Amino acid sequence: MNAIEVQSVTKTFHKTRAVDDVSFSIPQGVIYGLLGPNGAGKTTTLRMINYIIVPDEGRVLIEGTPVSHTTQEWIGYLPEERGLYKKMKVGEQLMYLGRLKGLSAAEAREQIDYWLDRFDARGWKDKEVGELSKGMHQKIQFISTILHDPQICIFDEPFSGLDPINSETLKKVILELKDAGKTILFATHRMEQVEQMCDHICLFNRGKVVLEGRLDEIRRSFGKNTVELQYQGDGSFLDRLEGVRINNRSNNYAELRLLDNTDDQKILKEAMQHTRIEKFELVMPSLNEIFISTVGRSLKESEEMQEAAHELQ
Repeated sequence: MNAIEVQSVTKTFHKTRAVDDVSFSIPQGVIYGLLGPNGAGKTTTLRMINYIIVPDEGRVLIEGTPVSHTTQEWIGYLPEERGLYKKMKVGEQLMYLGRLKGLSAAEAREQIDYWLDRFDARGWKDKEVGELSKGMHQKIQFISTILHDPQICIFDEPFSGLDPINSETLKKVILELKDAGKTILFATHRMEQVEQMCDHICLFNRGKVVLEGRLDEIRRSFGKNTVELQYQGDGSFLDRLEGVRINNRSNNYAELRLLDNTDDQKILKEAMQHTRIEKFELVMPSLNEIFISTVGRSLKESEEMQEAAHELQ
């Protein structure tokens, strides 16, 4: 049985179709990444999974059960909009939320102490939430999400506001939750976090799913169409290369996407005429490149369909 099933779900607000006939399934015990540009429908989908809003069409199942107030109790949900009470002290806030999720006072106290220690935040217990920095606020909200040990954890932009050190701590905690058998669903713009953590991904664009599946299989399906290039010297020759797109570029390094069956050896020969090559490797594309390529193709197809429909009118 899948942990989550989204079946032909559609949601419209006024005249805007935020989610358009979306379907995907999340196996138990995996980390599943929901990706897409702003306004693509990710947060609306998460809210329907959490039974905060209901779909106009289709249905959502949690462990085979249609979503309801009951299934909300099985989930830990970290929304993109932060919602802690600023005048309450951190310890009081976490105790209140833990009791709402069914923990006894003793259980809540034990979990609060454990997680505050884990995030090196025991000293915040008696501080008001309003005194906390954005990053501290994010960590307390994250703790409140997992305090009751939910089987399914849903995080909307969990790394927002965190510095690299705290992002790494959070990543380790999420991986530990997976090792403990939890199912993790999160929406993010941080491609590097998805690449390091996710088993499966679902890419949204304009309310539709445009790519879905196991991350390793998706990367293999795109083939080795990307060149990682390290060189010494002037990199201005990169701007004159034909048949490639520069995905990433920094000092003495570039990631190039080969377009229209461009011969990689041709690119190598041209590069060697201008600079000393230290590394030239044909690799599978990064998730960032897959994201850009797929969303770009989706936008082009949508524009072509709109043009065809206009011509028929």
